[in-house]
Amino acid sequence: MIEENYTKERKIPMSDCIFCKIIAGEIPSATIYENDEFKVILDRFPSGEGHALILPKNHVPNVFEIDPAQAGRAYALAAKLASAMKEVLGFTDMNILQNNGPIAGQTVFHFHIHLIPRREGDGINVTWTPTEPTDEQIAAVQAKLTNLI
Repeated sequence: MIEENYTKERKIPMSDCIFCKIIAGEIPSATIYENDEFKVILDRFPSGEGHALILPKNHVPNVFEIDPAQAGRAYALAAKLASAMKEVLGFTDMNILQNNGPIAGQTVFHFHIHLIPRREGDGINVTWTPTEPTDEQIAAVQAKLTNLI
């Protein structure tokens, strides 16, 4: 059952979450794998052939709110699927992406992992402009982040 409460990120009822509706069977999907915890579907608007999404069946908006153990199981599943997909579809490389929040490109506020097969010349661009921090700037960030957990 879909929890009737709100995502913290966008304040929409979970009953309006498109991924929750897909998981509940209210919206059809091209499911390629499913277990008690996850449903894996082909992206309806893919970057290319085989672009898949790993969806936890429980509604969780993003990586900041997912249980770390569940996130670990999601990435273990991603590794298994990536190898199997590569063998079957014959691509050379893969991007595994997980966006959190609108600035990071998240458009559906239900945690999900993209498995994006890559081929030479496919036109997909996942890049950024590198910065050049000083040693002092790196040390300052390191001091803030060391021993957080």
